[in-house]
Amino acid sequence: MSAVIPPTTTPSSVRLGAEPAAATAAAASFAALVERLDYLSAADIERVRQAYRFADEAHLGQLRHSGEPYITHPIAVAVRCTEWKLDAQALMAALLHDAMEDCGIDKADLVERFGAQVAELVDGLIKLDKLQFTTREESQAESFRKMLLAMARDVRVILIKLADRTHNMRTMGDMPRSKWARISAETLEIYAPIAHRLGLNKTYRELQDLSFRYLHPWRYAVLSKAVARARSRRRDLIAKVQSDVDKAFADIGMPVRLKGREKTLYSIYRKMEEKHLSFAQVTDIYGFRIIVPNVIDCYTGLGVLHQMYKPVPGKFKDYIAIAKVNGYQSLHTTVVGPSGVNVEFQLRTQAMHVVAESGVAAHWLYKTTDADSTTEKRLGTQWLQSLLDIQDETRDAAEFWDHVKVDLFPDAVYVFTPKGQIMALPRGATVVDFAYAIHSNVGDHTVAAKINGEQVPLRSELHNGDVVEVITAPVSSPNPAWLGFVRTGRARSKIRHHLKTLAATEAEQLGEKLLAQALRAEGVERLPADDEVHQALWDKLIRFTGNRSRADLMSDVGLGKRVASIVAKRLVALLAEMGEKPDALLMSRERFTAHESVSQGAVTVDGSENASVQYAHCCRPVPGDAIVGYLGRGEGLVVHRSECPVAQRLRHKDAERFIAVEWSEEPTRAFDAELLVTVVNGKGVLARVASAFAAAEADITHIDMGEDVASDATDLRFLVAVRDTTHLDAVIRGLKRTQSVIHVQRTLPSS
Repeated sequence: MSAVIPPTTTPSSVRLGAEPAAATAAAASFAALVERLDYLSAADIERVRQAYRFADEAHLGQLRHSGEPYITHPIAVAVRCTEWKLDAQALMAALLHDAMEDCGIDKADLVERFGAQVAELVDGLIKLDKLQFTTREESQAESFRKMLLAMARDVRVILIKLADRTHNMRTMGDMPRSKWARISAETLEIYAPIAHRLGLNKTYRELQDLSFRYLHPWRYAVLSKAVARARSRRRDLIAKVQSDVDKAFADIGMPVRLKGREKTLYSIYRKMEEKHLSFAQVTDIYGFRIIVPNVIDCYTGLGVLHQMYKPVPGKFKDYIAIAKVNGYQSLHTTVVGPSGVNVEFQLRTQAMHVVAESGVAAHWLYKTTDADSTTEKRLGTQWLQSLLDIQDETRDAAEFWDHVKVDLFPDAVYVFTPKGQIMALPRGATVVDFAYAIHSNVGDHTVAAKINGEQVPLRSELHNGDVVEVITAPVSSPNPAWLGFVRTGRARSKIRHHLKTLAATEAEQLGEKLLAQALRAEGVERLPADDEVHQALWDKLIRFTGNRSRADLMSDVGLGKRVASIVAKRLVALLAEMGEKPDALLMSRERFTAHESVSQGAVTVDGSENASVQYAHCCRPVPGDAIVGYLGRGEGLVVHRSECPVAQRLRHKDAERFIAVEWSEEPTRAFDAELLVTVVNGKGVLARVASAFAAAEADITHIDMGEDVASDATDLRFLVAVRDTTHLDAVIRGLKRTQSVIHVQRTLPSS
């Protein structure tokens, strides 16, 4: 897309005089496009011509910031698409890509004139200017999401979009300077990485350099002059290397194409920034690309180069055996050339070269065999599908952007499954990322992992060549702590989605339980069924509370956003209107047996709850403790010990939010208790205390020794997992009998 200057902004005298020249310029631009269409049939060329006439008429009178007719921009975008040999439909969409948005033409017109597929391509390219975004980041995330959705249906959309952005960057000099930084930063952060991920390396390098030019104009100018000076100084050296290499390959009878290549200004600048180098310290500015007949010749050629020049240790990379995520394949080696100057060589076949420069676009450029029909699937589509999965599970634009921006940058590590399959993951990825990359079910049920046969923690970072084995269990589920160390957007999205779904389900179940108990206190035996008989009743109650559905209301009650007793009173009134009266005997019994300071019946807890019930960290209740429940606003049910000072303060403020809770007869897990152990400081004290815990079958989950300088007596705080208060009492007795232990007590927060 490109900015349009409406025709009304140009004085009529100037516009009239400019029209013949403008028409000539547009016709010349289209003639240049037609010359590039020799790969299309005559019928397809005619369809492209019709699209041009339609676009030319739609944009009549509109000018770009340079003063050229606006139609020259769509033509330039189409010309860029011909370099990838895109088909007639894509070229028509490129010509029409601004007509729908800027000229009031609707999708139905395009469908009627050019067919549904062209209209779909154009629709996928429309900017989102008409929508109101609250932040710039949300705008970027939503735009990126739309591009991804369009790309999943048809990759040509993203190719046209990249061609559009490339032309806009080429003509950025005509734009107001105030827009340079924003557009350049967006190009560098969004469009260039997409081009790289899809293997469009030529476009990627150009977008980076153009962004750098307009983002940091002064730095670009200085670096450009420095490279020009270095180029003239090293012209002889480059010529000598080229001559020597040509001769070496001629001597072994291998026909090759040798081409000199120079690091882009942006890649030089980034290397200087990242490694804190001066320009003089960047030694690998120049390199050569060698195109050889077949794959085995790449390795033969590598041997020839290493015989001629000494290789730099650690600078050899084999991207043929293990291709990059975007399908790129080449051998890279850096050697010490004449005068001690480092020179990089890349060796590849012609087929690899096409993919390296054009990536996904090679699907159109390189259709000579049936095998090539898998190119589009092999290059980048797996990444796109991963992001589409994230989009399906994420509603918030900022959260979506959080998921995808890590995945945009393509530094990768390559690891193996136990069966030898190679998997590429972003650098810094962990075992959990690997598990989710295999399948979401594997990730959701991961309990342990082995790297190279050794048991490792789930947060372990993966390295190139690791063999990773994931161990799963059907009862396992994602841990919220995983969000603190996973790196891939896919893993983060799957974990969040699972936790949100689980929390909503549990909150709904807890809400139903609380509302049913509150109804018993009002004399109603059970919650009215969600059936046709009671549909009108539930509809009235939902309108009264302002919820979207019955499930939404139950979740609100379970999370403490609504007080169950108030909802119950309204429900009883609605039941009375239907002729269902409260049971006076039940009401009397429930109210007589209810705790005097508690407004609702008791809820049973056993530790199997996840997000809907929390056990307060201030007092850490364990089975056997007298407990109460506090229904926090939006927090769900929080269980405290009855004597907890925090709970007592909350009860003083919010008595109606307290409900009776009781322990299940068979808790499902161990619970943490905090113990303060005062010991005589000395050698082996901690080991003796730890042995006492082990003898009592209590697991230590955390130790805090404080930051005070060690004295004769030291306080140690332990979090230990115990089954119940009986088990905890046994632990305390064992500690008191331990040598060097002065005092043991269970802690409570200070009042």
